[in-house]
Amino acid sequence: MTVMTPAPIDQQEDEEMLVPQSDLTDNHQPMEVVSQAENANTVENQPVEDPPSSRFTWKIDNFSRLNTKKHYSDVFVVGGYKWRILLFPKGNNVDHLSMYLDVADSASLPYGWSRYAQFSLAVVNQIHSKYSIRKDTQHQFNARESDWGFTSFMPLGELYDPCRGYLVNDTLVVEAEVVVRKIVDYWAYDSKKETGYVGLKNQGATCYMNSLLQTLYHIPYFRKAVYHMPTTENDMPSGSIPLALQGLFYKLQYSDSSVATKELTKSFGWDTYDSFMQHDVQELNRVLCEKLEDKMKGTVVEGTIQQLFEGHHMNYIECINVDYKSTRKESFYDLQLDVKGCRDVYASFDKYVEVERLEGDNKYQAEQYGLQLEQCSSVQELHQRLLFGQHGQNVYLFIDAKKGVLFIDFPPVLQLQLKRFEYDFMRDTMVKINDRYEFPLQLDLDRDDGKFLSPEADRSVRNLYTLHSDIKKDSIWTLFEVADAQFNGQKILLYGSSTLILVSGTHIYEFAYSVLVHSGGVHGGHYYAYIRPTLSDQWYGSSSEASQGVFPMLIALRVLYLQLAYARYKFDDERVTKEDMKKALEEQYGGEELPQTNPGFNNTPFKFTKYSNAYMLVYIRESDKDKIICNVDEKDIAEHLRERLKKEQEEKEHKKKEKAEAHLYTIIKVARDDDLAEQIGKDICFDLVDHDKVRSFHIQKQMPFNVFKEEVAREFGIPVQFQRFWLWAKRQNHTYRPNRPLTPLEETQSVGALKEVSNKVHNAELKLFLEVELGLDLRPIAPPYKTKEDILLFFKHYDPEKEELSYVGRLFVKSAGKPIEILSRLNKMAGYAPDEEINLYEEIKFEPSVMCEPIDKKITFRASQLEDGDIVCFQKSLPVESTNQYRYPDVPSFLEYVHNRQNNAVFGFCLKLINSTAKHLGLLPGVVHFRSLEKPKEDDFCLEMSRLYTYDDVVERVAQQLGLDDPTKIRLTSHNCYSQEPKPQPIKYRGVDHLSDMLFHCNQTSDILYFEVLDIPLPELQGLKTLKVAFHHATKDEVVIHTIRLPKQSTVGDVINDLKTKVELSHPDAELRLLEVFYNKIYKIFPPNEKIENINDQYWTLRAEEIPEEEKNLGPNDRLIHVYHFTKETAQNQMQILNFGEPFFLVIHEGETLAEIKVRIQRKLQVPDEEFAKWKFAFLSLGRPEYLQDSDIVSSRFQRRDVYGAWEQYLGLEHSDNIPKRAYAINQNRHTFEKPVKIYN
Repeated sequence: MTVMTPAPIDQQEDEEMLVPQSDLTDNHQPMEVVSQAENANTVENQPVEDPPSSRFTWKIDNFSRLNTKKHYSDVFVVGGYKWRILLFPKGNNVDHLSMYLDVADSASLPYGWSRYAQFSLAVVNQIHSKYSIRKDTQHQFNARESDWGFTSFMPLGELYDPCRGYLVNDTLVVEAEVVVRKIVDYWAYDSKKETGYVGLKNQGATCYMNSLLQTLYHIPYFRKAVYHMPTTENDMPSGSIPLALQGLFYKLQYSDSSVATKELTKSFGWDTYDSFMQHDVQELNRVLCEKLEDKMKGTVVEGTIQQLFEGHHMNYIECINVDYKSTRKESFYDLQLDVKGCRDVYASFDKYVEVERLEGDNKYQAEQYGLQLEQCSSVQELHQRLLFGQHGQNVYLFIDAKKGVLFIDFPPVLQLQLKRFEYDFMRDTMVKINDRYEFPLQLDLDRDDGKFLSPEADRSVRNLYTLHSDIKKDSIWTLFEVADAQFNGQKILLYGSSTLILVSGTHIYEFAYSVLVHSGGVHGGHYYAYIRPTLSDQWYGSSSEASQGVFPMLIALRVLYLQLAYARYKFDDERVTKEDMKKALEEQYGGEELPQTNPGFNNTPFKFTKYSNAYMLVYIRESDKDKIICNVDEKDIAEHLRERLKKEQEEKEHKKKEKAEAHLYTIIKVARDDDLAEQIGKDICFDLVDHDKVRSFHIQKQMPFNVFKEEVAREFGIPVQFQRFWLWAKRQNHTYRPNRPLTPLEETQSVGALKEVSNKVHNAELKLFLEVELGLDLRPIAPPYKTKEDILLFFKHYDPEKEELSYVGRLFVKSAGKPIEILSRLNKMAGYAPDEEINLYEEIKFEPSVMCEPIDKKITFRASQLEDGDIVCFQKSLPVESTNQYRYPDVPSFLEYVHNRQNNAVFGFCLKLINSTAKHLGLLPGVVHFRSLEKPKEDDFCLEMSRLYTYDDVVERVAQQLGLDDPTKIRLTSHNCYSQEPKPQPIKYRGVDHLSDMLFHCNQTSDILYFEVLDIPLPELQGLKTLKVAFHHATKDEVVIHTIRLPKQSTVGDVINDLKTKVELSHPDAELRLLEVFYNKIYKIFPPNEKIENINDQYWTLRAEEIPEEEKNLGPNDRLIHVYHFTKETAQNQMQILNFGEPFFLVIHEGETLAEIKVRIQRKLQVPDEEFAKWKFAFLSLGRPEYLQDSDIVSSRFQRRDVYGAWEQYLGLEHSDNIPKRAYAINQNRHTFEKPVKIYN
């Protein structure tokens, strides 16, 4: 175990804005561009130390014998903090290895502790390190989230397979790389005060949008154009992208705190799900600019997007031996530059304009694309046929040509998208390119005599650019790094910390830039931006001390350099900070770095990959600087927008004042009989009232309650002496009932004191029931005296014919009395005859299930355990023979129906009274939308269902809808509420109890289910093992995928026998074998007696093939070796072996030379002589090639028969990868959907 510990280092606001006062009128005039005069920023730049980082290696012996659910590593220290790795060897309730980074001493840390770390966790492949599995993320650790990581790190089947190389000699090697970063106190830090700028609030996963918006906002010409887009006072920001963007820019310009983006995303037509879905910042940039370009048409700012961002390049094909050149002009708004294989931006541009020669082997490709030429009667005819692809029937002429791209013109604002993400065909996944990639502060695209420019380009335009913004996935930076001064008539340029450059002539350029950054990996990350908001230099002092002469001038220049105020700003969502030079520049390049180490420790050197790197660069052309960096002030902003935002500010100030004074007031909610009668049976069925819909009073806590009663008298017209108030109480069964009346002593207290006494949970509200008794003339009278024997009961009446429940009143009864004594009064309440036979029920509770029990009319209320606030429901007694006439013949069945009914307003309002932890139950829909799994975005049909439907109930209804006789052939799949896709695994047969379980996902509920119609019953299918096997025909170049279903206890031999009935064999007696292929290598030949239950075809390919005759009769000195195709790739000065194509076995004989083996290989693969002559042959062991000569005895290289991992010792065939890719469906996920960025309005 190796622990590297470097020396330790030192260790949400409400949205507000300032609206300037102005009497400017609202008129949309053409944009006036005035050069911007910025005030110097006087905020001191604080140095930032390098974040501490370290790697920890953990070797776990006897891994498969671990019996504990959790397994912790030793403690290691990074950044002065104690960490450890937490492992779940058998998975954290999943069939994957679960692994987390844990704060080792979290239990003993002080209250409110927090620390932020970027880290990666890895399981090392001990046979070939390139197959190690590494995942990276970042997290702010605290007391509630003291561990963070990956629940599904890697499949257990892959981990425990000894052939994979992750578990060798029962030892597992785990690595953690941790970078600890300093935490800025969100609550104490004031971005506006510290930097003069404010940030944008993150809605969940909108950091990519925030960094782009900050970059666009800090292009003043763009901001001015947005302000001049026509909007009216009747527009709503949520429905108007221009108005929403104007408001957002206005707040960024004048607000004192971070700005929300919800109105803007609503104007995009986005919902909450879109706000939690991270998209690509480059894609959003294109989509947003296209949408704005469209909305600017017909306005005074039409063409702004083109003027700022549009450039043109020329695609050409030029014949070498014929005087002809075909060109096509195309426009671009941004350029995608390769990162892989390029050291900097200039290398990427070289690659972009690189000339491709269409000659030799590539000539055939040229024919396919219309460059096959005919023998023509004239050059003009040849040109026509080249252009339009016309071919005659004469002799064809193949012409060597070259094709490429050159630039006609560049835009004033040049956006460079760096291709940090690409598809890895070997790993069949997207990967992030973290290679080091440099970019200059000053970009000269006229270099080398304009080699990037086409002959038609205007050479009078100077294409010299200043880096204005650089977007990283995780950051936006702004830098000021160059001093611009004049000495003795000469321009002086200072670059970097040590380079001094003298520039004569008229061109001198100030260096500022904006960089969008991505921090993290392909599995997740964060965007932020570094921006230099202006291009003007800021000085703390003058240069009057400069003396004469060149050498003194250099000294004076160093003085100027020290006096320069470097303004580098990082825009990271809500926070804007100033950053030091190293963090603003070097950490954006990517690549690797050596962490600091402690002296005296045996530190093993290693390089730490930088996961934060530049993702998008924005340059501004120096000659257009004064136009782009123009002045934007109030006269550019429409008056109605200023007035609207002024009102918003006033409302926020009012709410802020209310919030500040909230401790002085309380809310009293008063429920009356009228409220119960109005709500029961309409808004609610259970309990008595929804307190959110009763009259509420905003009362000072110091007010005496008797004074409050006077206000009630004025409100309801009920004299104070006729009012009696009851306190509500929440019972243990989660019902809410009037509990007891206030005492005369309590009514003399203040409202605040009464609230504290009555409210044990310290809510801000006091809830009361106002009892008012009415006389014969229906006027209020004094309430009766209540003794301990008196019980206040509330009564509801149920009509089974109308299926209606209603509130009919309340009564005081004696605890020693019996229900039979009040039947006539209840009949009167319901409008029945005095002697009508009725049944009584007590409504006891409704969560988690309904409890409504009959009341014995002949025993006392005390014996029935009735007390103040209880609810009695009653109905007519029905004859037994008539109960079948009604769907819900009695109160309990009706309440059960209401409780289970979905998509009903009554049900929704009723659930507001239950515990908030069960709130999701009220979200269950009544109508379930069913979609075919083959068309997961389209509804097939909808069914209304009870949430208590069993699994059998649901599939039976679906089968009826589909006209299917056997419901067991229906297989259902739940909906993922976050990804809006089907879950990867279907619901097992009777694997859940109720419909509610099918619709529930991660504390949310859905109204979508997916269905499949199977060819066999699902219980039968689940008893079978399904394998997908790729059968390779012995004599034909074809591969067919077969689905094999067999009982789980079957063997590989059973699979082979079943496969023989489905495939075409080369001869009847052919024998088959089953192989395991992974990353183009054969890892295993399955023995015929191996059980298929544990074979996993999700991550690797199962291949079936005929056993060649020569392998059946191996001699004592013959060897069966692995033969793989490979090519070499150089990355970061390291050679890598990449396997491709179909691997195979080959029998070699003792004393056989390579020349003899090559003959057999060529015959087997049927490779043409010309192509085969280019192939190289090598013996490879653990990725190291040893090239062979024709005279070499190959068998001498394969002497060891017991080598572990035989797949890593093979005969390699090196050649270019031009083998057609076969699209196997085996290694694909069950569902793959991709949601692009869309702006709908």
